[in-house]
Amino acid sequence: MLTPHPALLRRLVDDYEEALAEEAADPASGAGTRAQDLAYTLCVSTATRDVEAALETARRILAESATAVEPAPYVPAPAAADPARATIRPPAPVSAPAGPAPAAYPRRAVPTAAEPARP
Repeated sequence: MLTPHPALLRRLVDDYEEALAEEAADPASGAGTRAQDLAYTLCVSTATRDVEAALETARRILAESATAVEPAPYVPAPAAADPARATIRPPAPVSAPAGPAPAAYPRRAVPTAAEPARP
């Protein structure tokens, strides 16, 4: 199963909980529709059919990602001590192979005026 990025899940869970709180505070605010949209997105993102299962799955993925070891950031190698080796040079040109270049398409014989055209 594809796993959504933890930052996306965190935002979906937070937005869903916020929409539920807004709907509880003011049912006429339109937050109910937003909560339904977020519930659907959570279900799709976590491959579940129920918003409670989606929240449980999202929280499990977030907990696992919090304990996961992050890869070390990329650190470029220090510059070489020899300045001639530190410069980047373009690759050497590649010479063309000896002989004629292969034809992309085989040539067809073109009939001359003396020959009849073949179907």
